[in-house]
Amino acid sequence: MKQLLNTLYVTSEDVYLSLDGENIVANRGKEKVARYPLHTLQNIVSFSYSGASTALMGACAERQIGLTFCTPEGKFLARICGSSFGNVLLRREQYRISDNEEKSCQISRAMILGKLYNARWSIERTRRDHSLRIDEQKFLQASGQIQNLLPQVRKETSLERLRGLEGIGASIYFSVFDDMILGDKENFFFRERSRRPPLDAVNALLSFAYSLLANDCSCALESTGLDSYVGFLHRDRPGRKSLALDLMEELRPCMADRFVLTLMNTRMVSASDFQYMESGAVLLNESGRKLFLRKWQERKKEILTHPYLGEKLSWGMVPYIQSMLLARYLRGDLDGYPPFLWK
Repeated sequence: MKQLLNTLYVTSEDVYLSLDGENIVANRGKEKVARYPLHTLQNIVSFSYSGASTALMGACAERQIGLTFCTPEGKFLARICGSSFGNVLLRREQYRISDNEEKSCQISRAMILGKLYNARWSIERTRRDHSLRIDEQKFLQASGQIQNLLPQVRKETSLERLRGLEGIGASIYFSVFDDMILGDKENFFFRERSRRPPLDAVNALLSFAYSLLANDCSCALESTGLDSYVGFLHRDRPGRKSLALDLMEELRPCMADRFVLTLMNTRMVSASDFQYMESGAVLLNESGRKLFLRKWQERKKEILTHPYLGEKLSWGMVPYIQSMLLARYLRGDLDGYPPFLWK
C-alpha cells in the first residue's frame, strides 16, 4: 500500500478493499492491515487480484474518486467512476492542447529533456562503474555533446525542430551503446537500431523491452483518465497509442535500456534464448521471453526515490506517477510537467 499525493496505490496482490463508514479498509484475509479516509483521495489504483467491495465502488463513484483495477503485472482492466466524474474535462483539455502546437511543444520538450538527461546519465553511469573497460574519452565526448543539447531543448518552440534535436541526441547515445555491452560480444553487439523485425539479439531485447514499457505507460495513462491514443510529440495515427509513446520517451534509457544492458552484462541471457529466422530476423524464443518477463517484473519491484516527489517507490510505479503528474498539469494544478530525471 502506498499513498502518493491524492492517489492510493494498492501493490499487494492479496489485498481486498472494503468500505467502513468514510474510510477505505485494506484487508488481507480476516486481518485489517490499513485504513485511509476517503476525503483525502482523488484516485485509487489497485494491482490486487482480490478486488474491492461494491459498497466501496459506489462510494467512490458518488464522491468522484477514480477507482482503477490492474493486474499485478500492470495491465489495465477497468476503471470505476461516477457519471459526473471530471475525466471528460481532463480529456477535453488534453485534446485542446494536442491541437495546439505551441502548448504541445511545452509538454514535449519536457519529455525530450528527460530522455536526453537520462541517456546522458546512463552513459555517465557506465563511465563511472567501468572506466577501465571502456574508451573513457569517447564516453566523455558523447556525454558532453548530449549535455550541450539540453539548453537547446529547453528553449525550443517548434515540434519539428524538437524532433530533430531528439534525433541528434539519440544518434549520439546509440553511438556508444555497443561500448556499454561488456560481455559476450560474439552474440551481443549493437551496430544500429533495427525494428520490424530486429536484426540482432540486442535489438530483439530492446524491442521487447520497449513493447512492455509502452504497455505499462498506456495502462498508467488510462488509470488517470487520459486518452493514451492522443499525444503531443507523437501525432495521431490510427491504432497508435501516441501519448503512451510520448510518456515512455523519458523512461527508455533508465527503465528499458539499462534493464537490457543488465541482462547482457550479467549474462542472464545467452544465444540459446533467441531464434534466428531465415529472413534475418532475430527474436526471443519461448524460454527467452519467460526469462525476460520474470526479470522485468523483478526489476519493477526494485525501490528508488522519485526525483520530483522525494518519495520511495518501486520502478513499476514510475509510469503511474508520471501519468498522475501529467494529469495534474493538464488540470492546472502544476505550472509545468515535471519529467522523470533519473539520479
